[in-house]
Amino acid sequence: MSKKVVLKLSGLSVRRSGVHILTGVDWEVKQGEHWIVLGPNGSGKTSLLAALTGYFPPSEGHIELLGQVYGKSDWRALRSKVGIVSSTIRQMMSEDEPALSSVVSGRFGMIDLWGKPSAGDVRKARKLLRSLDCQYLENREWRVLSQGERQKVLIARALMANPAMLILDEACAGLDPVAREGFLDWLSHFAARKEAPALVMVTHHLEEILPEFPKVLLLSRGRVLKTGTQKKVLNSELLSETYRSPVKVVKRKGRYQLRLIHK
Repeated sequence: MSKKVVLKLSGLSVRRSGVHILTGVDWEVKQGEHWIVLGPNGSGKTSLLAALTGYFPPSEGHIELLGQVYGKSDWRALRSKVGIVSSTIRQMMSEDEPALSSVVSGRFGMIDLWGKPSAGDVRKARKLLRSLDCQYLENREWRVLSQGERQKVLIARALMANPAMLILDEACAGLDPVAREGFLDWLSHFAARKEAPALVMVTHHLEEILPEFPKVLLLSRGRVLKTGTQKKVLNSELLSETYRSPVKVVKRKGRYQLRLIHK
């Protein structure tokens, strides 16, 4: 049985004030697939996410989400099917809100929960916190959570709306090396679950790429340089072109590293 297409971009281009931010992007994400979006700063990663969540309307091309086309459907309703964890959302959270309330708020796509949640929403939020091994955070306020704990709470929050796709935008930003490896270890187990949604991890660090994310979209200067398996995309030649500097890609124990080649 063929997998359902969650996201499809066809010839997507975005221009702002006459500047080409994205040009001719073709990309398809199917149910259960896990992707890495890789590229240096300024490659168009953030603009790509803004486009597919409806904040950057395309200048050309089409965006399809669960078979619905941007501009012809209620994108506000569809956007709830795409969970996103990013530094922008992290900075908007209320400092004195308990973690459980933060998770429940994801059910409604709101920041700073108001009103009394239903018993069913509370049960679901607690279940999600347990699944992320952080049920002990339930009554702790946002201000006292570590960066790693905040990431997990935001993931639980995103999962409250049962998204078809979950986007992790620079998920390891701000984590120290130990916290980063702990988070990546959890993420590898989460990605391996049968019930996990399609996952898209956006990064510019090769060492964050896990074996459980077998597909890669490589962005450079607003264009797709290559899509394919890790083996086909994560090589010294392509990444030297992407980062516009001679580099060597090394793989050890299933994880990648990038090293500069000094002239």
